[in-house]
Amino acid sequence: MLSDLKGKRALILGVANDYSIAWGIAEKFSEVGVELVLTYSHDNLKRRVEELATKVNCTKILKFDAEVTTDYDSLKSDLAKHWNNFDILVHSIAYADKDNLRGDISTTKLEQFNMALNISSYSLMKLVNHLKEMMNEEGSVISLSYIGSILAIENYNVMGVAKAALESINRYLAIELGNKKIRSNCISAGPIKTLSASAISGFRNMLKLVEERAPLHKNVTIEDVGNCATFLASKMSSSITGQVIYVDNGLSIKGISG
Repeated sequence: MLSDLKGKRALILGVANDYSIAWGIAEKFSEVGVELVLTYSHDNLKRRVEELATKVNCTKILKFDAEVTTDYDSLKSDLAKHWNNFDILVHSIAYADKDNLRGDISTTKLEQFNMALNISSYSLMKLVNHLKEMMNEEGSVISLSYIGSILAIENYNVMGVAKAALESINRYLAIELGNKKIRSNCISAGPIKTLSASAISGFRNMLKLVEERAPLHKNVTIEDVGNCATFLASKMSSSITGQVIYVDNGLSIKGISG
């Protein structure tokens, strides 16, 4: 069913450990024969990503920190030494100061706001600008969002603003990349216990509420997101672009009385 992905090449950004959403995507891609390059953001994560790389069809790991301007050029040149082209770009990176994931959003300082949007949103646009000439026709750009982009979620604060920007960028990229027959889509996943999610105040309670209120009465897993990403990378989604796909067990459809 997904045999068209065998031999394709994917660059996945955002693997930090085996709880990462990016890791769930990497595992599913590997299962269908996609060749992978993974990135790590800081040296203290390198060994961990190296160990994970041995478990999937990963041929190279590269350093990339979205805050470092020169890393965009370095990533492109390092990737070009390994591959002359590739098919799939997965953007699963986001960051906000922990202090901005609690309390009042109005207390966010300008430098904190800029950092959150730079890493979580602008980085997608800049990565595409650097890498689009290396991407093959009928390729796929996949980014990760959350419903806090369109609804006010307690303590999500500035990250919700960043995810709203990410989703808007996704739509504009779909128009731009459509000229090369490359699709761009966002996956809006339900809350998942990841390293970054642990910084959100009250996150454990959020997981309990999902089990209670979601139509399917369960939490989302990284495997669920990986399945959706595999679909979006394949020809099965060849007419889908510029969309936000919800992988949240139906939570996003329920009103406040639910």
